[in-house]
Amino acid sequence: MVSLFPVTVHVIFRRDDKVLLIRRFNTGYEDRKYSVPSGHVERGESIRQAAAREAKEEIGIELEPTHVRFAGVMHRKSDDERVDFFVEATQWQGEPANLEPHKCDELLWAPMGSLPSNLIPYVMSALQDRQHAGWFEEFGWNGDDIPAP
Repeated sequence: MVSLFPVTVHVIFRRDDKVLLIRRFNTGYEDRKYSVPSGHVERGESIRQAAAREAKEEIGIELEPTHVRFAGVMHRKSDDERVDFFVEATQWQGEPANLEPHKCDELLWAPMGSLPSNLIPYVMSALQDRQHAGWFEEFGWNGDDIPAP
């Protein structure tokens, strides 16, 4: 049997020692919790292209795919099974703005050393992993998450 499951890209924007977070709102999934800008990769689209598209759609940032670097990948199990790519924007144009107020009710530049307690757990794990270049993590399998070595 062939497994097909959603592929998502999560875009990390850093400014000095802070990371840009969005607070989910009215989506039916992890509402009132923080995440990073993210979205599904569309058919025929590269991970970097998806990151640039999502940055534009969600927060109005112009991000060239060439300014996106790979941070890590997570094979995640929650209600279903997913593969999440985490990438980091190395340079961009514009200031973040909430372009999806029906899905997001706040943008926040949070200090990496003091992330909000209501950050989505797998996103928190990924942000903590980002100190290890090219990390791989399994999250949500049998309740025992396996961090990157």
